[in-house]
Amino acid sequence: MTKKLVITEKPSVAKDLAKVLGTTQKTKTYYEGNQYVITWAYGHLLSLKLPEDIKKEWQQWQLETLPIIPKQIGLKPLPKTTGQLKAISHLANRKDISGAIIATDAGREGEAVARYILEWIKFDKPVERLWISSQTNKAIQDGFAHLKPAKQFDNLYASALARGKADWLIGLNVTRALTTKYEDSLSAGRVQTPTLAFVRETEDQINRFKPQTYYTIQLNYQGQNATLQLANPQQLTSREQADQLVTELMQQPGQVMAVQTKKQSQSAPLPYDLTELQQVANAKYGLSAKKTLSLVQSLYEMHKAVSYPRTDSKYLSTDIKATLKDRLSALVKFDPRAKHYLGQGAKVLQPAVFNDQKVTDHYALIPTEEPARVAKLSNDELKVYRLIVERFLGLFAAPHVTAVTKATVQFGKHTFNFKQTQIIEAGWKATEETPTKPFDWSKGATIPGQFKIKEQLTSAPKPLTEGTLLGKMEKYSLGTPATRAEIIEKLVKTELVTRNGNHLATTPKGQQLLKLVNKSLVSPELTGQWEQSLEAIAHGQKKPEAFIQEIETATKQLVTEIKTSQTEYHDFALTNKKCPECDHPLKERNTRDGKIYVCTNCHYRRRKDPKISNHRCPQCHKKMAIVEGKNGAFFRCLTCGTTEKMMDKKDRKKKISKHEEQRLLKQVNQEDEPAESPLAAALRKAMEK
Repeated sequence: MTKKLVITEKPSVAKDLAKVLGTTQKTKTYYEGNQYVITWAYGHLLSLKLPEDIKKEWQQWQLETLPIIPKQIGLKPLPKTTGQLKAISHLANRKDISGAIIATDAGREGEAVARYILEWIKFDKPVERLWISSQTNKAIQDGFAHLKPAKQFDNLYASALARGKADWLIGLNVTRALTTKYEDSLSAGRVQTPTLAFVRETEDQINRFKPQTYYTIQLNYQGQNATLQLANPQQLTSREQADQLVTELMQQPGQVMAVQTKKQSQSAPLPYDLTELQQVANAKYGLSAKKTLSLVQSLYEMHKAVSYPRTDSKYLSTDIKATLKDRLSALVKFDPRAKHYLGQGAKVLQPAVFNDQKVTDHYALIPTEEPARVAKLSNDELKVYRLIVERFLGLFAAPHVTAVTKATVQFGKHTFNFKQTQIIEAGWKATEETPTKPFDWSKGATIPGQFKIKEQLTSAPKPLTEGTLLGKMEKYSLGTPATRAEIIEKLVKTELVTRNGNHLATTPKGQQLLKLVNKSLVSPELTGQWEQSLEAIAHGQKKPEAFIQEIETATKQLVTEIKTSQTEYHDFALTNKKCPECDHPLKERNTRDGKIYVCTNCHYRRRKDPKISNHRCPQCHKKMAIVEGKNGAFFRCLTCGTTEKMMDKKDRKKKISKHEEQRLLKQVNQEDEPAESPLAAALRKAMEK
């Protein structure tokens, strides 16, 4: 009996498929059943070769060898996962394997994960594609019942290859050129550099901003206020101007020129795509883009509660219409509105959400037919799930209907516009607004002049948050919903951007990089054009060869500009401290383990701040720091100054006696035991009576 080899992106997905498909025999590297052998990658098992893998002379970072533009880049296995790659190769060569099924994430990067593997192992049997938008049992069963020929996704793979080569050519050449010319680690790329520029551009606007005082004039009538309409709302720059205008207004009564009431109906917003979800989660809960993606990925893979997260569409395909009742039923215990909407026949009151033309690879983010096990969701997962459910339920909710009344009042040639909104039907929008009395005005009525002058200040632009930065990236087509979070994280990791609370700011290094790097790479327009080209390749509208030729030409131009640039560079990481071994200056670097000093000449490095250990001070019982001295490392208490010799490995392994163990436990328990408060003592005495 022949079987098909199923390749998933992660072991957890392979485990889920195995359960659904009855593939019960488990080994270290795969699951096996009567029809399928299911194996997995760990994300990517292969990557594009580095220059030194192609030519030995490219191992040295030298300005003279740039630009590096090989005819063929090629793939290489990632060292930590070669065992899994060999296991897949062995499975593929089994005589009972008749073909393969790509079951990696249904997107551009997922396609690359599987195709790289199949290309590396030289797989020459038929290949099919599993393309699903949720991980529920039903979706998996339907997906395997309707597998598609992998050839249908050749353009998607071509787009993934083109993106990888473009990032390799631009990012690697520009980074090497900047690093070698200015003798510092300077990272640049076709997407991350214009993204960095957005952050700096906002900072420049804030730095240039000077607050200006201006005055507005308000008319009060029947408890309502209206502001004087001016060609420029900020044109009254002095109190004298405002007083003079009020004097002019009070010379005659006002007259109601028009009263109009219009009914307005507002439908609920469409379901989320990934970018909007990340923006809302950032604004509402302060979650980073990467954190939100991780949470929604967990809701998709582990909990099977939402559809495929890395989507750029807010619409649903028409074939999803038949599943909405089941999805609504799955929410009955989670939100009482679901039961109400089911009682109304699960009727969608926003038919515009069904649009096959606006659904690309995947439809909008919505709940699945599987009820979420709320008790197993983390607090953050629950927050993100609620956001997705709220938008989904909006599809079944009545519109938010209001009556908007506008009254135009004139004092001579000057106009005041009153506006009042009354809620007729709250619909999807929950509101706590108190009902207001409608305008009791009629056209031609006379209005007394009750004016008030307000002093105001112009406000500075707000710093970018991850949410607002994602909006800018989307507007200029920088990256994709799947990659934008990682781009922001890379800017932070390479010390070009810092997070200050929920706001983003450029570092001195990031600011300087923008002055050194090519202007065309800083501008979002060029990168946006490249992203549109990649989309065109994915849809078969552009040849990848033509795109790569454009990238190669741009790479040569960018490297030439850097080589001939006269811009000076100042290394802000350089300190006044000297290396104890060669007397060269030390640089400050951020690492996962804290800040360190590294020598600019030799291999010397040390911590900027001492490492805090779990070893307790014998005097004050605080955790002690590990300090490097001439005779080796020792413990020092930063609170009381006590020092203590560190035991060597042999001494550390020695077991303490039972008596010593009991003494230490008693001492620790006494130290940790909190003193009895007066209130607790009084309660204890009362209970004893």
